[in-house]
Amino acid sequence: MFGTNSNVLTASFFFFIIFGPLHSKLTGVLDDCFCDIESIDVFNNFKIYPRIQKLTERDYFRYYKVNLKRPCPFWPDDSQCSIKDCQVEPCPESKIPVGIKAGNYNKYSQASNTRSDIEECEHAHELGAINSTLSNQSKEAFEDWARHDDAQDHFCELDDETSPDAQYVDLLLNPERYTGYKGPSAWRVWNSIYEENCFKPRSVYRPLNPLAPSRGDDDGEGFYNWLEGLCLEKRVFYRLISGLHTSINIHLCAQYLMDEGWGKTVWGPNVREFRHRFDPAETKGEGTRRLKNLYFLYLIELRALYKVAPYFERSIVDLYTGSAQEDATTKDLLLQIFNEIKAFPMHFDEKSMFAGHKMEAKTLKEEFRLHFKNISRIMDCVGCNKCRLWGKLQTQGLGTALKILFSEKEIKNLPENSPSKGFQLTRQEVVALMNAFGRLSTSIKELHNFRTLLSDQR
Repeated sequence: MFGTNSNVLTASFFFFIIFGPLHSKLTGVLDDCFCDIESIDVFNNFKIYPRIQKLTERDYFRYYKVNLKRPCPFWPDDSQCSIKDCQVEPCPESKIPVGIKAGNYNKYSQASNTRSDIEECEHAHELGAINSTLSNQSKEAFEDWARHDDAQDHFCELDDETSPDAQYVDLLLNPERYTGYKGPSAWRVWNSIYEENCFKPRSVYRPLNPLAPSRGDDDGEGFYNWLEGLCLEKRVFYRLISGLHTSINIHLCAQYLMDEGWGKTVWGPNVREFRHRFDPAETKGEGTRRLKNLYFLYLIELRALYKVAPYFERSIVDLYTGSAQEDATTKDLLLQIFNEIKAFPMHFDEKSMFAGHKMEAKTLKEEFRLHFKNISRIMDCVGCNKCRLWGKLQTQGLGTALKILFSEKEIKNLPENSPSKGFQLTRQEVVALMNAFGRLSTSIKELHNFRTLLSDQR
């Protein structure tokens, strides 16, 4: 069991002393679950954050293959950022560990690589036998059906890793931070996400929407009355997106361009920017709600990691890079994190979701999945390449977490020593899942740092 009551009380008192008015509302039990903010602070900052930082520095998790050249499917690509800090430096393939380059879909260990190659060969023979009796039109229909069937559990539009435009990126050399990308182009992306994909009618005004006419003293009461009237699933969806947006904003505030001159660039925390985005007085109370949604998202992804632990605890999963020592260290770090997560006593209970009439629940779940998948496609409309990189990664990480939460039966039936056809994660999904959770962990840690800075200013 983590922490004690005295730890929680100390964290709460410290929060109040140095964060002032924001603490009066950013405290206590979160909506739609049975966990309090203070317990998450203690658990994350002392148990998870140090370990997840070490994990995401390992070779298996630092290299992410992504296509940053996919065109925006919703509006003309007319806003590419020319600021140098928006650019992403791809990693030469010569620097990629041999095990990662050689691996492909669903391949984690040297042993599973061999098994998967055999299975793929057998699968090719089966398709060949079928193809000999099919017309060209029927072949295309069959291939479309197979792709559609494979995508049924995906919550994200996955990049084609075989595309010549897909490149490996070293995440440690391309950190997420404020690049100067802002204004109408960035607003349009988030506006499309909130207004068109969060189940919201246009007649309901979203507070502080920069692309909507001002409502004067509107404090968002109408919006939150509408939100509370939604079913749990749609309410959860909005809070996940808001939590992701909040986490990204905290990263930008924490790694802000503070000084640039004489060939040296200085990045650091910008307290003024943080207050502008989250101070209750400057956001008409929105800042507190946004931060609570960050904690809610943290609990959702934490729960997904708890659920998927058995998948990674199997001996067949080695997080293969080609270096036995590196792989063993990485696996050990990952299992340490899972052990800490298992000890956390206040997990989100996803069983309350999609629990109604079977057909209605199935329809709602599919609607939930398709809305989120559409958001993953919007990430290809981000004009700043570095923002696009981290937007795609964190969206894919959350999508993978949702896929896990709704695959409980398949995970329970995993074979110990052979790949499972019922539930699989690609390497890209694994990398995105852990890095996305690492970003949330960092956000909660950075909140602590901003509290200290605000205290120093006072």
